[in-house]
Amino acid sequence: MNELDSLVSSAREAFAQATTPAELENAKAQFLGKSGRLTELMKGMAQLSPEDKKTRGAAINVAKQAVEALLTARRQALADAELERQLKAEALDVTLPGRQQGRGGLHPVSLTLERIEGIFGSMGFDVADGPEIETDWFNFTALNTPEDHPARSMHDTFYVEGGTLEAPNLLRTHTSPMQVRYAVQHVKKYRHLIDAGQAMPEIRVIAPGRTYRVDSDATHSPMFHQCEGLWIGENVSFKDLKVVFTDFCKTFFESEDLVLRFRPSFFPFTEPSAEIDIQFQSGPLAGRWLEVSGAGQVHPNVVRNMGLDPERFIGFAFGMGPDRLTMLRYGVNDLRLFFDGDIRFLSQFR
Repeated sequence: MNELDSLVSSAREAFAQATTPAELENAKAQFLGKSGRLTELMKGMAQLSPEDKKTRGAAINVAKQAVEALLTARRQALADAELERQLKAEALDVTLPGRQQGRGGLHPVSLTLERIEGIFGSMGFDVADGPEIETDWFNFTALNTPEDHPARSMHDTFYVEGGTLEAPNLLRTHTSPMQVRYAVQHVKKYRHLIDAGQAMPEIRVIAPGRTYRVDSDATHSPMFHQCEGLWIGENVSFKDLKVVFTDFCKTFFESEDLVLRFRPSFFPFTEPSAEIDIQFQSGPLAGRWLEVSGAGQVHPNVVRNMGLDPERFIGFAFGMGPDRLTMLRYGVNDLRLFFDGDIRFLSQFR
């Protein structure tokens, strides 16, 4: 075997031993680099005669082409091996079941609102919806809370553009304005019966929705939900309020094992007024009185603002927090969890 044949054989062995592209490039430098063996042979031709240069050069070029072919073949072999490795690592088992998208669900407060609407709907109550940007008159004045009334200080809220200095617009602080809005439309519809001294269909309505106040802690949120209820007729008593709300609570919590307590309180839009507490007789909340609503007989001034004669029409109103009812129903002690948007928490209510 001559010198060039031995060089090609050495290159074949060196390339074969290279297991990575980097090792192969190092082996290439031994033969084809600036100081490689083939390069040194080319430099050594300077001392040869023209005739010998021609013969020697042709032989070296043949050897160089053989080395380059071996190099190209080894590069392709390494690339094929890497591709095979990647394909095995990323292999798909087509016999496995497909991945499904996560199933969505209603927010727990939305579930509570649906439940409230369903229960009161079964008692003959309509569901009313109205603007969240409310006028000062509907939010306060119509509900017997004039501009200088101290109860307004309890309703710190967000005022918005529009309206006037005397009658500003604001984000509603409760859904009570819908009681007046609904009653006014109801009275307009049946004004001919009222003026004729005939019986008007009773006003039975609940108004669930979002409300806003400047408040935020574990049990309060700047945006929260409220559900107001109203029942107006010619012979509606406080006893009806007790029966309706007791039936609602037992149905909502799916328990006959609870009692209600009506505590005297004050609200400008009802007189007399009461706070409604419930007490479970068993379970983790047993023995504790839990406030769930404020209620009372609609104040005569509010009845007048509805377009009715308080000497003839009477009724009751109540307001409750669906957020708090949701906390009690599911045993959640921090209101903020409902609005943090954590899918891990919300998904358990699907």
